Amino acid sequence: RPSVAQKILLQMNCKLGGELWTVNVPLKHLMVIGVDVHHDTSKKNRSVMGFVASLNSLLTRWYSRVTFQMPNEEIINGFRVCLLAALQKYYEVNHNFPEKIVVYRDGVSDGQLKTVELYEIPQLLKCFETFPNYEPKLAFIVVQKRVSTNLYSCSGDRFGTPPPGTVLDHTVTNREWVDFYLMAHHVRQGCGLPTHYISVYNTANLSPDHLQRLTFKMCHMYWNWPGTIRVPAPCKYAHKLAFLSGQYLHSEPAIQLADKLYFL
Repeated sequence: RPSVAQKILLQMNCKLGGELWTVNVPLKHLMVIGVDVHHDTSKKNRSVMGFVASLNSLLTRWYSRVTFQMPNEEIINGFRVCLLAALQKYYEVNHNFPEKIVVYRDGVSDGQLKTVELYEIPQLLKCFETFPNYEPKLAFIVVQKRVSTNLYSCSGDRFGTPPPGTVLDHTVTNREWVDFYLMAHHVRQGCGLPTHYISVYNTANLSPDHLQRLTFKMCHMYWNWPGTIRVPAPCKYAHKLAFLSGQYLHSEPAIQLADKLYFL
């Protein structure tokens, strides 16, 4: 087993820009984005949005930003600023823009799905008009961790927890949306609580099967843990960043840190 010192050194490596491992994603010119929202403890009604976007084809370099919002401000305003900055950074690194963008948006309840579809996504599409002749394909997936659905596997007369990578995309899913439940992590005891993914918008020509595979692969990319986690790594990174900023910093981190995983 890795020692404590080893784990600390691995984390230091990450924070300084090191790349620990990757997974094979055959999609070329892809950008994967994670977004999460946390509430600022210093100002009760202010919320903070963490935004993390991949910068290279191996999905091992990440660009992160934080924005703060008052309750009467739309979250999309900060989202657009972050997305434009991430696209410019991607261009600096690769000398081209991403052709496909996959957004994993955490912190959205069922009641807010229509708002996301009718308001947030059109605003994001407008962002792309900033760059001439640029029309990338977009997949926008809402990630819901707080679900009441439990998954069990049954072999003979024994019930257990399903293995990591189990997908359920029929019978208990939603009629209105393309959605699926994914059990990405290993459960030691108790029942398996999957994560619910809802594809709100998809022009990226990604079939449900492609989305499920990509999502499961992204659950392997969290460098604080050498296995799979419950949500895609960019979502977890965005959560860590929003939590750090809302709980302790109460302000936007220095822009010089934007291409480092300093918040791990």
